[in-house]
Formats: sequence, structure tokens, C-alpha cells
Amino acid sequence: MESKARAHVVVKGRVQGVYFRYATRDEANMRGIKGWVRNMSDGRVEAVFEGVKEKVDEMIEFCHYGPPAAKVSSVKVTREDYTGEFKEFSIRYR
Repeated sequence: MESKARAHVVVKGRVQGVYFRYATRDEANMRGIKGWVRNMSDGRVEAVFEGVKEKVDEMIEFCHYGPPAAKVSSVKVTREDYTGEFKEFSIRYR
């Protein structure tokens, strides 16, 4: 059985207005990852990824560079217990 994982990620840099949330959603959907992504009021992007550990790790790696127009300066990752609470991956608006 594949192990499940959850990660809470906060991405800092030029990550708003560069298609970061939409690219993250597309990458998550390609990998079967559930959770959400949103812009934060301070200019960072926050996301929660749940799914197969290997695919969650791929999403964390994606967050280190993002879409072509992004300039990521840091990625803070907090590993959390898998909950299975999400049915899909969504973009949240606050």
C-alpha cells in the first residue's frame, strides 16, 4: 500500500500575479493530489497537499520554482498528519 502524506506549504517571492495558483492546481490534478492553494494578503502563496507521499513531495518540489514567471525566494514546509478530508484540489479565494 502506498503511504499517504500531507504538507502545508507557504511560498515566498514573486508568486502572485504570475499564474502560481492555477499552475499549482494543474500540477496537483495531474498527480492526483487533493487540497487547496490560495494567495495570502502579505503576497505569499499558501497550499495544503494531500495524497501519495511521492506525489506530495513532487508538489513541494514544484513550489520551489513554480510557473515560468514566478521567482520563488523561499518555501516553508510543515508536514502534518494525513486526514483525507479533501475531495479535490481547489483554488481558495481567502
